[in-house]
Amino acid sequence: MDSSNFLTIMICGVGAIFFGIVVAYLILMNKMKGKETKYVAQLVEGTKTGSDLFNTEIFFQKFYVWCMKIPFVRRYTLKLRRRLEIINLEDEYITRKQSAQIMFKGVLIVIPLTFVVISCTKGNTILMASLLLFEIFMIETIITGMVDKIDNDLLREQIDFFAEIRHAYHEFNMVEEAIYEVAQNDEVKVSRQAEKIYEILISDDPEMELEKYYDIAPNSFLKEFAGISYLTKEFGDRKDKDGASLYLKNLNNITQEMQIEILKRDKLDYVFQSLSIISAVPILFLEVVKGWAVSQFSFTSQFYNGTLGFLAQMGLIILTFICYVLTRKLKDNGSVNQAKNMEHPWQEKVYNSKLGKKIVDAFLPKDGSKEYRKVVALLKDSASPLKIEWLYVNRLFFAIIAFIVTFIIVIFAHNFAIQYQYTEPTADYNILGQMTEQQMAKAMETTKKDNIILDECKDDLDITLDELKEVILDSEPYGGLSDDEIDAVAERIYDKLKIVQSSYLKWFEVIIALVVCVMGYYAPVWLLMFQKKMRQMEMENEVMQFQTIILMLMKIERVNVEMILEWLERYSNIFREPISRCVNNYESGPWESLQELKDEISFPQLIRIVEGLQSAVESIPIREAFDELDTERGYHQEKRKESNERLISKKSMIGKVVGFAPMVCLFVVYLIVPLVAIGMTSMTSAFDEMNSMM
Repeated sequence: MDSSNFLTIMICGVGAIFFGIVVAYLILMNKMKGKETKYVAQLVEGTKTGSDLFNTEIFFQKFYVWCMKIPFVRRYTLKLRRRLEIINLEDEYITRKQSAQIMFKGVLIVIPLTFVVISCTKGNTILMASLLLFEIFMIETIITGMVDKIDNDLLREQIDFFAEIRHAYHEFNMVEEAIYEVAQNDEVKVSRQAEKIYEILISDDPEMELEKYYDIAPNSFLKEFAGISYLTKEFGDRKDKDGASLYLKNLNNITQEMQIEILKRDKLDYVFQSLSIISAVPILFLEVVKGWAVSQFSFTSQFYNGTLGFLAQMGLIILTFICYVLTRKLKDNGSVNQAKNMEHPWQEKVYNSKLGKKIVDAFLPKDGSKEYRKVVALLKDSASPLKIEWLYVNRLFFAIIAFIVTFIIVIFAHNFAIQYQYTEPTADYNILGQMTEQQMAKAMETTKKDNIILDECKDDLDITLDELKEVILDSEPYGGLSDDEIDAVAERIYDKLKIVQSSYLKWFEVIIALVVCVMGYYAPVWLLMFQKKMRQMEMENEVMQFQTIILMLMKIERVNVEMILEWLERYSNIFREPISRCVNNYESGPWESLQELKDEISFPQLIRIVEGLQSAVESIPIREAFDELDTERGYHQEKRKESNERLISKKSMIGKVVGFAPMVCLFVVYLIVPLVAIGMTSMTSAFDEMNSMM
């Protein structure tokens, strides 16, 4: 397909898509007169400011209902709303509206992208299927990015929200009244969080309600704000040694933490904003590179349209999948809040079936064994929401899929090899340029003649070159040729015949499929190891957050070591398991439980925090045990900024290597290496012929 025809098809396709969208919109507008639409209209009554807004609100509510009815789209819609409903705090109307808006944008991106994929790869079914499957991952990335933007906007609103809280607190000198005053601003998302915190503070059992809020808070900073506000309301505010309000000083500490986090997210977004796309783009240009190479260098057709070219395409597709997943893991690891709802996933349904349980249990290590403890520890260290049974369901699923995909690729590779011999024009190519129409017609005529001999002899596996010459001499297409011409034709057809006869499933290809199957079985474990490695890079950042929490709590009266441990457990991620065990064992012996925690961890900065808590348990007040945190506050802030810079630098370096790997392979492995290798072979053959003629 030349560029002009492709452009014409693209323009017609985009026009057809636009026409379809207009028709769909008109149909929806007509259906808006139904009973269900009237009910939705009542929900938004009083919120509209004009007919256009009203129609838009109704459209998105109807679109949400439509998304929930389609099985495949429903999965993404539910996954999307799980994150949005945390931000919107049970506001069903806004959650539906935002979910519909994001899904609608996703649909508008999917439709033209699908058309482009089908147009570019309509001659390659395997590549088309791979790209369409990959498109699903891409749209999930886009949807996740839209939700992250809402989450980041909420975090930025909290900066202004805390500034307003400071002014209101100066006016009312009461925590709950200050929060209520600022919560009246209905135009910002954080107001809903402020209203919820106000309801908690004035409730009959604020401590229990606060624990419930900790489970649904969008980010840890709102948790800290709600907890500090509750402690200040219960125990009262006090002046620091410099005469400043301790509550306001703690607000300032939380604000500084948020500013550091916003800078970190912005830098991560800047580094990774294009890496996911860069890792995926090469897969779209496989056919483009192939078409250009074949059009400019005809001798490469044998590679790109043969078995090696097909295997190279499949290898690039698999590499792109792997690099894309790893790039996403690198980016997602920097997020503070990830909505993970693992309630009744498909893995659980598979394991609960009789056959699934019997198969999985055969591979599952015995409870209490070394392998079992090792896998459980890996799940915890990588912060995976999976149970060990679900992990082994994943491992078996990936193993089966890897084996089937490898088997299919091998079968298709053999079919490609046979198809190439039957359809490729048979001619002596020049190193550069293309054949003329006359040359192409002559080459195709030669191919058709060869195909007659191939069909006649392909079932005779023991045929020799001399026997093939006899067949050619007796055939009608090659009658009347000289002996030298017969020899040349026989050698050419004999080479084709051997390729056709050898294109069947071989024993070593089954071995390769089994090896890939084993790699698929271990792939989920390797991914967990990668996540664990990324989490280890976040350790210093989490410990510095612990220091900020201790700095806020140590000056509040009636705060003890156990309360500090509970706060650290609440906001911990990487060190959650050992801290939770310490909290559970605290009643049996404070110093001993802290010593067990100290023995479990190996990170030096956290060990120093535990030693400070041990000192506070035995002899000195908490304020004196952590006095250096207050005096060295500026140093710790600068150190945390520098730590974030190193973290982002490491992730950036890894991300660039992973993200650009498919692009490098596209140009080096798929374009340059074949050109050089086949070109050198052609030149060598040409020189040999010239020498033989001299």
